[in-house]
Order: sequence, then C-alpha cells, then structure tokens
Amino acid sequence: MVSMKDISVACGVSVATVSKALNDHRDIGAKTKERIRQTAKEMGYFPNSAAQALKTNRTYNIGVLFVDEAMSGLTHDYFSYVLDSFKRTAEEHGYDITFINCSKNGKNRMSYLEHAKHRGFDGVVIACIDFHDPEVVELIHSDLPVVTIDHLFNNRIAVVSDNVNGMRQLFTYIYKKGHRKIAYIHGADSSVTQNRLSSFYKTAKELGVEIPDEYVREAAYRDTKEAYKKTMELLDLPNPPTCILYPDDFASFGGINAIQARGLRIPDDISVAGYDGIRVARHIEPKLTTLRQDTELLGHEAAKNLINLIEEPKSTLIQVITIGGEVLEGHSVRDLNKK
Repeated sequence: MVSMKDISVACGVSVATVSKALNDHRDIGAKTKERIRQTAKEMGYFPNSAAQALKTNRTYNIGVLFVDEAMSGLTHDYFSYVLDSFKRTAEEHGYDITFINCSKNGKNRMSYLEHAKHRGFDGVVIACIDFHDPEVVELIHSDLPVVTIDHLFNNRIAVVSDNVNGMRQLFTYIYKKGHRKIAYIHGADSSVTQNRLSSFYKTAKELGVEIPDEYVREAAYRDTKEAYKKTMELLDLPNPPTCILYPDDFASFGGINAIQARGLRIPDDISVAGYDGIRVARHIEPKLTTLRQDTELLGHEAAKNLINLIEEPKSTLIQVITIGGEVLEGHSVRDLNKK
C-alpha cells in the first residue's frame, strides 16, 4: 500500500508537505500541490478513511433520513429527484451519503440518533418523514448538524418549497381560466398541507370565490385509490366542481381514472390540476397542468447548507431557505372564457 512517505520520497518533499497538499492547505503553492496530487494518483495512493477521520474529526459521510407514509422509498417521484440533487451536490464537495435505517423491526434496532452516531455521520438531512416521531425529535435536539426539507423546526436550517405562493399561483391560473367552482383534494395533515390549504382558502377569498365545505376533501399523498374515491364523491355532488385540484401529480392519476370511468372527458367536461411537476405527468394525455417544484434547487440548497453547517458551524446562519415554483400549463384545464 502506498503511503504519504512514499509520495514524499518520489516528490522530494517532506511528509508534512504531502499531507498539506492532499488536504488542500493554502500555504502550499498551486504547482507543488498539483505535482504532489498527480504523483499520488499515478502511484495509486488512497487515503485511509479511518485515519483521515481521526485527523480531521470528520468522516465525510452524511446521513439521509427519509421515509414517506406510502413507504414508496426511492420510487417517490418528487423526493427521488430532490435526493438525487442532494447526492450530486454532496459528492461534488467530497461527501458520501448513507441512508439511516428506518425499519422499526429488529431485536437490536438502534434509534435514528444512535444509528447516526454509530455510523459517525458528520450531519443528517431529514425529508418526508413523521416529524413528530420521538426519534426524529431526539435527532433534531441532538448536537449533530441537521437540515430539514419541507418542515420547520426552531434553531434548525430548513429548505422548503414555497407552498403558499405555489398554491396561490395555481389557483389564480385556474381562476383566470374562468373557473369559480374549484374543489381541492388535499394531502394528509402536515406543515406542507396546512400551508397549501390555507393558501387555497386565502386566495379564494381574495378573488371572491366561495368554497363549499363539500368541495374540500382529504386523500393521502400519492394514494391513487383514495384520490379515485374522493373524486367520485365530488362528481356525485348535486353541484359538482368544474375543476379539481389534487395533492400531487401521482394522486391525480387516480382522479383522472375516476373521471374517465364516468365517461367524462378532460378538460371538456371537467378540469384537473396536479402539484409537483413530476416528469411522467408531462407525458399523459391530456398533458397535466401542475405546479412544478424546483427539486434540483431544493436538493442543492439542502446539501450546500448542511455542508456549510458541518465545515463552518460558527458562521453558518440558521435560516429558512424558501424555493419558488412555477405553473406548468398543460391541457387539463379548460378555458371557460372561450365559448
């Protein structure tokens, strides 16, 4: 195995100089640093991660705590893109990522915090989980650097989608298309749901649109069967809506199936809109109108801020980073202004 001493002999410099060059210290000249790194690469040198951790007090490994209520894992269209962006940004900064074991089974199972400490994570990102779980709260209150995605905690950095403005944009778009009978099948209770639902009602009030209680129903995120059922209930109303909003694009597929099962056409007979902007929704017919969330920027900002917190804890601001979205116009919302 090649050591730093071997590299120092080959380059004619001290072991200390080799160490500084490989660890990107500023007191080593650029040419010398490049020569040492190139020599190390040619000799097949790989730093010992355990030894490096002892010296730097870092493992360059970040924990990811992620599990959604439907247990869809990395098949979750929205969060898979967020986490992919997070992973790429972390790797660009020299960090690996490891998923924290979320299984509640097992005789010798460790808590989330115990697992994070056992693995020696430098920090943890938390997304799409029951944030009221005592184990999550324990992790949040620990001394580990933590960043949350789409949920707020006091004294923790959070990267969130602008759900309030996103719903306002989507509702306003539908309103401008002439719709006044607008229904909303929202997701299960969470801070994301609360923000979207409040914005739905607030925007309706500002635009002078009355929302009957029977127009607002609940279905879990990504639950096509429940969305199907709630859509049928809305269609059975004596005065059904002209447009239905869904909690997410995936759930909207269940609603679309219900509408088609009734022999109705989208958007001629009834309009629908989703939320998230997942790619598959752009390839169905009719193309789904939806609010696209910027998954690329969400993941990037979560990784960047967590790494800043790990490497520069004293100068990193504890803040909420809000990421905006945009309405993607499809063909699923009819323009009622046109006769």
